Amino acid sequence: MESIISASGLVKSYSKFTLGQLSFSIPKGFSTALIGANGAGKTTLIDILCGVIHASEGKINYFGESSDPDSPAVRERVGYCAAAGFFPTNWKPKNIASSFEIAYKNFDREKFARLCGELGVESHLAKKQLPMYKLSDGNRMRTALAAVFARETDVLILDEPGSSLDPLMRDRLCDKFREYLDRGDGEKSVIFSTHNIADMENATDYAVFMGNGKIIETGFVDDLKEKYIIVRGDPEKFPAARELLLSYSSNSTTFEGLAYAENSEKLRLLGAVTEHPTLQTLSVGLLKYAEGKR
Repeated sequence: MESIISASGLVKSYSKFTLGQLSFSIPKGFSTALIGANGAGKTTLIDILCGVIHASEGKINYFGESSDPDSPAVRERVGYCAAAGFFPTNWKPKNIASSFEIAYKNFDREKFARLCGELGVESHLAKKQLPMYKLSDGNRMRTALAAVFARETDVLILDEPGSSLDPLMRDRLCDKFREYLDRGDGEKSVIFSTHNIADMENATDYAVFMGNGKIIETGFVDDLKEKYIIVRGDPEKFPAARELLLSYSSNSTTFEGLAYAENSEKLRLLGAVTEHPTLQTLSVGLLKYAEGKR
């Protein structure tokens, strides 16, 4: 399958944290979620992909042809949005529009105004505008998203775009992702990190799970839901089932864990109940496994 971005041997070293080595491919034409606990390395990876910081080692390939995130060819095709502090706090929407017109040939000022309206924030056409510091976290993110969606790009790379949005707006954001992908007819892609896994599941085709600076699992969500199972049972069944579980939690009344689907029959013979995971339950199980918390 064709990839939109791929990397090999990617490393970023800090005094107390190291990302990598990472080697991966993000499939073209889909929405990919980076999922992991705080400190897993999601933001560091996104910042490297977007040229905000540079890797200590490794190589990245964009669109099958370029390895430089700072090249004009890549910058024009990538829409980037940080989780916080994306614009100077004293900027108003009109300042954002003016700067984006200078920075990007593919920015549409009128589309930005329309998207601000659709996302519930004032447009740069309004007579009286508020600077970013007077807006709520949610409205600052909506404004940043409007600016990014107002560009004609081939891939969106967004760091926690739903973190400060209410549930209704996260649902609208999922719709925006689908509209963007549909408009590209297989040529556009979305990459985003998220903590709101349940709310963003409908916008996730492919998932990259990260823990402690490493990639612990990747795959299309539907395939992963077939690969793994959620296991539940009475506490007296737990000792026999435990060795087949990748991660688990237990108390005096029940236990629940994550296991490979290939062990379904063995677990059922032990009296456990199995079911396909949601992205949320799969994420919790895999992240517990990555932390070594069985």
